[in-house]
Amino acid sequence: MPFATWWRGDPFPKLSPLLPFSACLSTDKHVIAQLAHLSDQEINTRIQSGNYPYIAFMDETPVAYGWTATHEGRIAELQFSFPIQTKNCYLWDFMTLPEWRGRGIYPRLLQAIIQQEQSVDRFWIGYEPGNEASMRGITKAGFHVESDLVISEGRVSGLALFNASAYAQASAHFFHLPIVPGE
Repeated sequence: MPFATWWRGDPFPKLSPLLPFSACLSTDKHVIAQLAHLSDQEINTRIQSGNYPYIAFMDETPVAYGWTATHEGRIAELQFSFPIQTKNCYLWDFMTLPEWRGRGIYPRLLQAIIQQEQSVDRFWIGYEPGNEASMRGITKAGFHVESDLVISEGRVSGLALFNASAYAQASAHFFHLPIVPGE
């Protein structure tokens, strides 16, 4: 699973206006449940664990969502969790509704979160291998793709770095993983 990062002070690509786009932190559990197909119990568990949902809108229509984590990150399908250091934010479980894809909503939602989370210095996000649309949206928002989780025997065993940059080195520290050769 490749990972990307954006640090406060990095260039912030100017995206063309998409009106009437807006995005905000949401407490509307009904809208979150409808968008994400989550039960009230799952939403409550996520929020009680320090995860918070953002929703993107076109006019008043909710069109995309994503979650932020600032205490603990988790990738359930890999049975992998990691503590999150102060001033870092893990972005996860993003989706744009199918009928709204291809309009640039995803990178705008990512940038809106960065703009609204002023106490965070470093943002981290992953995407499924081969999901080129997610990778394009992430990089369009200004993120640098720096590393990839290494899986062996069905478990996360380390992190392969794509280069020797400070961003790549910091990703190993963020995930509390050893740096290992890529496959």
